[in-house]
Amino acid sequence: MPLPSMSLRLLLPPRGLLVLLFLRRRRSPLRRCLRGWPAPATLAIPPRAFASSTLHVRACAFSGVSGMAAGSPPPPPQQQQQRCVEVREGVELTEKEERIFRRLLDVVRHFGLGTQLRVAGGWVRDKLLGKDSTDIDIALDNMTGQNFCEKVNEYSELMGEEQKGIGVIQCNPDQSKHLETARMLIFDIWIDFVNLRSEKYAENSRIPTVEIGTAKEDAFRRDLTINSLFFNINTNSVEDLTGRGLEDLKKGLIVTPLPAKATFLDDPLRVLRAIRFAARFNFTLTDELKEAASDEKVKSELGSKISKERIGHEVDLMMSDKHPVNAMCYIRDLGLFYVVFAFPEKPDPSVPDKCDWLCVSHIEVAWNLAHSIGCSVFSGGSDSKWQGEHQRLCLYSALFAPLRNTVYLDKKSKKVPVVNYIIRDSLKLKASDADSVVNIHAASEKFAELICLLESNENLATVKEKLDDEYLEIPTDLVKRVLAGLILREIKDFWRVALFISTLTYPEVGSASGSVSQQDKLHQRKEKYTRAERSITELGKELPDDCSLPYDYGNYM
Repeated sequence: MPLPSMSLRLLLPPRGLLVLLFLRRRRSPLRRCLRGWPAPATLAIPPRAFASSTLHVRACAFSGVSGMAAGSPPPPPQQQQQRCVEVREGVELTEKEERIFRRLLDVVRHFGLGTQLRVAGGWVRDKLLGKDSTDIDIALDNMTGQNFCEKVNEYSELMGEEQKGIGVIQCNPDQSKHLETARMLIFDIWIDFVNLRSEKYAENSRIPTVEIGTAKEDAFRRDLTINSLFFNINTNSVEDLTGRGLEDLKKGLIVTPLPAKATFLDDPLRVLRAIRFAARFNFTLTDELKEAASDEKVKSELGSKISKERIGHEVDLMMSDKHPVNAMCYIRDLGLFYVVFAFPEKPDPSVPDKCDWLCVSHIEVAWNLAHSIGCSVFSGGSDSKWQGEHQRLCLYSALFAPLRNTVYLDKKSKKVPVVNYIIRDSLKLKASDADSVVNIHAASEKFAELICLLESNENLATVKEKLDDEYLEIPTDLVKRVLAGLILREIKDFWRVALFISTLTYPEVGSASGSVSQQDKLHQRKEKYTRAERSITELGKELPDDCSLPYDYGNYM
């Protein structure tokens, strides 16, 4: 990974002393600085090669405050205002998609299969919203996906083309795979093939009895009406077999094809999927759906019938999506916070009342602050994946910031951060995610202490006296650099994220009247972060030639 041209050199202790700040979290000497249904409808598409024009639909939906800058966060769900959703009249295909679909139709015609080919679900929804999608799932009405893929290969051989490998994804109900799926590469795009299906759920299981079904049965068994649309390749048309998928898409509504409570009791994971799509598209959960999602039996089933891995996967998708704050607000407002983010027994100190509101308020402030500061908070790598990972972990760190000093006793009577439990046990995310968030929290406290010194030279001599013997001989004016270097060695590339989190928990600076607006608080936090980030960067420049500990840690900058 390329490193920035600027090299930051900080005074750091020998590597063996990492335990000072990283493995052995002792109380810092500076801590004192911080005291304080209609009939099914079909939308015909013009005959020209599956393409169509755009229809500007004047329909009521919900969005953020008008005039909000591009890329800025939408308001929480309860503050949303009406807007209009632009929905295309039909599906506009790329040249590659047209080529793929023609090939599939050639296979059907050549072998006389009589198969109706339908693209299902999210691809259709995204296309109608004018968004690109490569997630093409083909639903078949009269044969298995594997059999059809074999026919595709047979046809390719007749055309003198290389046959492609066929991957078969076996039925795996625990991962929401209720039918065998076949996958193959067609013109460099991975395509999934699966049967149309109907589902029936047993009372105490989210795993349904699955049978091959009709297109209408398949549409009604899907989680949301906006995900129930088909694009029929044979007839070049969008099929709305529930009778309301298109209308709900135009109105920006999140609705279940069948009664919401029964749908959620059949598969409680659909509650989180509904929240995720509402947040992603800034759509609105209907009153019926919200009532069903907050039903005590549905919440109980979500906690007991759904694996932690599946819950964690949905939450991680929300946190990595466009509007994670809206998703967390929905989880809080629907009374799902303690179901999704389950706590261990006997946390110390006890979890405060309204902890869900406190946690969500932190991620909301973090989201607004990050947009105010800009993408520099998540710098540290040149590619978007790197920055996306920094942003994801930053949001988890903000969400759980109120719990950063809360611990519990594990089976070995060892004190473990509650945040570690939530991420590793409640969400079943990677152990490295839990470690990163816990380390960010620890470093953020140390940054908060450092900010005291950066903004004032008071107590420098006192702090120097409490440093380890190795640093007693350093000039007093190098104390700040030593402390900054210790933190950077501990947190490495996530140092800006940790500094950012420290501004969320740093004591507020009130006005003379004691009243500060939210906008003023946001501005104060932004200024505090900007000053601290600039000061830490400056500390690594122009070290004296006779410096005894000239460690070069420019790669963290």
